[in-house]
Amino acid sequence: MKNIDLMIFDLDGTLANTGKDLAAAVNHALRRLGLPELQEGLIISYVGDGVETLIKRALGQAAQERHGAALEIFLAYYGEHLLDETRLYPGVLECLIHFARKRKILISNKRQDLTLRIIEGLGIARHFEDIVGGDTYPYKKPDARLAAPYLARYNVKEERALIVGDGPNDILLARNAGIYSCAFLNGLVAREKLLALKPDFVCEDLRELAGLFC
Repeated sequence: MKNIDLMIFDLDGTLANTGKDLAAAVNHALRRLGLPELQEGLIISYVGDGVETLIKRALGQAAQERHGAALEIFLAYYGEHLLDETRLYPGVLECLIHFARKRKILISNKRQDLTLRIIEGLGIARHFEDIVGGDTYPYKKPDARLAAPYLARYNVKEERALIVGDGPNDILLARNAGIYSCAFLNGLVAREKLLALKPDFVCEDLRELAGLFC
């Protein structure tokens, strides 16, 4: 078991299964603009780099001039429906309670206001000392500058910190920042993509972290 002092968690696909609500909001925007809807799985594969990039990918090259309108429609709809189908993954609450004495922060590429509304709505906001959204800084995951301020703030050495996430950006952030990575393999991203990046640890359920870290 590895001794750690700081745990960094991703949101989408790690703590909460947000895929259906994101896909519904994207397809709502496409319908409003008279564009063809996309398969849910395809939209979910576009998640991970923030809503601006999500919309860009969903529109495709032929409709990029409609990005501003699509983003506005998406945000209005998603803001009202972000908890329709979104739920915590099994074991999340138990994991957070088990590590109650560890410092925990959340770093997401999702906008901070949306991130806060989701974790507050799901009742887990109290477990995190800091919430970092995709618009908190002028850079997003996997930029190492996202982790550095919190390592310094909490006086935590790199080898005593961990990021848990279901996306390549989480594994790459850990690598860039010199901290441990744990890939959650049952999130929104295909596990093959995560395993190809050779994370330090993997888990199928966040409750498994209790047997890996102390």
